[in-house]
Amino acid sequence: MTFIKTTEQDSNYNHLEKMNVNELLIHMNNEDKTVPLAVEKAIPQIEILIEQIVSKLKNGGRLFYIGAGTSGRLGILDASECPPTFGVSHNLVIGLIAGGDSAIRKAVEFAEDSTNQGWKDLQDYGISKNDVVIGIAASGTTPYVIGALEQCNNEHIITGCITCNKNSPLSNVSKYPIEVVVGPEFVTGSSRMKAGTAQKLVLNMISTSTMIKLNKVKGNKMVDMQLSNNKLVDRGIKMLIKELNISFKEAEHLLEKHKNVRTAIQNYTNGNKKN
Repeated sequence: MTFIKTTEQDSNYNHLEKMNVNELLIHMNNEDKTVPLAVEKAIPQIEILIEQIVSKLKNGGRLFYIGAGTSGRLGILDASECPPTFGVSHNLVIGLIAGGDSAIRKAVEFAEDSTNQGWKDLQDYGISKNDVVIGIAASGTTPYVIGALEQCNNEHIITGCITCNKNSPLSNVSKYPIEVVVGPEFVTGSSRMKAGTAQKLVLNMISTSTMIKLNKVKGNKMVDMQLSNNKLVDRGIKMLIKELNISFKEAEHLLEKHKNVRTAIQNYTNGNKKN
């Protein structure tokens, strides 16, 4: 198969430094508008991978994201938002980045070039065939990610990827590749832009759909969210008011007692209305 790295092709625009701010913003926005359409084309690939993830997580498995640079940071972001949003363990969805946690804030030189460090990082978490590993790399050529997925395949661990090039080396080592081809970046090669946006959209789809299928959402509400600040407590109270048709004071009391929206609903509907 022919591999063309469209993420590295010349921008559709030139002489950016001669544009005024309004022109820059309009052109960037026009490029960004193409991203959801590219994601739409990949929905069949995304669906297949999510079905595999749900199956593994229902049987005690975990989901790992692994990447370098922007891709690694996006995986960590998505993983870190699952516990507060859906009330799951921090060990259910785990994000790994080349260079370790220090690379989240500051780039670690040549960290992505190791072909065996990714697998070592996964081994630190006791990776097994019960888990799923998704490699994230806009280019689809990151050695750190490719090496990790190759070893996962050897160990019969389900692998997927999110990349923005067709027929990339990463896609070729992934059992369930997701390819969102967004084309050249506004600034040539700056894959934190359209490619990064595409990866974020796909990650949103993966984690949210998975959590819904794991029954972490009721109706359309995050009933298992962590009540970690006043905004979320207020949101929980409003959920109870709407769901149970009770007063603010009743809802506040229920939430204080049960510390969880789902538990409060279950106890109320089980006949414990005085509690």
